[in-house]
Amino acid sequence: MKGIAKKVNVNHRIRAKEVRLIDPEGRQVGVVPINEALKIAESFDLDLVEVAPNANPPVCKIMDYGRYKYQQSKKLQEAKKKQSLFQVKEIKFRPKTEEHDFKVKVRHIKRFLESRDKVKVTLIFRGREISLTDIGFKILNQVIEETSDVAVVEQPPRMEGRNMVLVLAPK
Repeated sequence: MKGIAKKVNVNHRIRAKEVRLIDPEGRQVGVVPINEALKIAESFDLDLVEVAPNANPPVCKIMDYGRYKYQQSKKLQEAKKKQSLFQVKEIKFRPKTEEHDFKVKVRHIKRFLESRDKVKVTLIFRGREISLTDIGFKILNQVIEETSDVAVVEQPPRMEGRNMVLVLAPK
């Protein structure tokens, strides 16, 4: 569990001489010696957890440490869930890609976009094919047209060396 506070000091691991104590209801008790804070926590049958170790004096709260760890791991899971995870898939064309192959590749592009992945469409020019850039633009514009119902153009077609690149993102 990486996202949880690195090393949380609990009970006898707290090294401060006195701490600012917060009771289980969230009310401040005040600054008390560590021994007294431990006794109070024990009387509630709970743990003394250091929640702000860098404060002066450190802030400690009386709580169930197991529940605290569980809540922290739940928060971490929620944060991970909210992160948008997508991959960039790449489909390669050539200037002389036939009609059937073109349709198959467009079908693959649509499938990737529907599964919420971005698609990098690369048109590769080899040798003297570099003189066919106008055909390349036509092919990539046709890809944009065919996928317009499920895709947004994130990066319009442009030359990168001997390749022409287009990036599509899901709508």
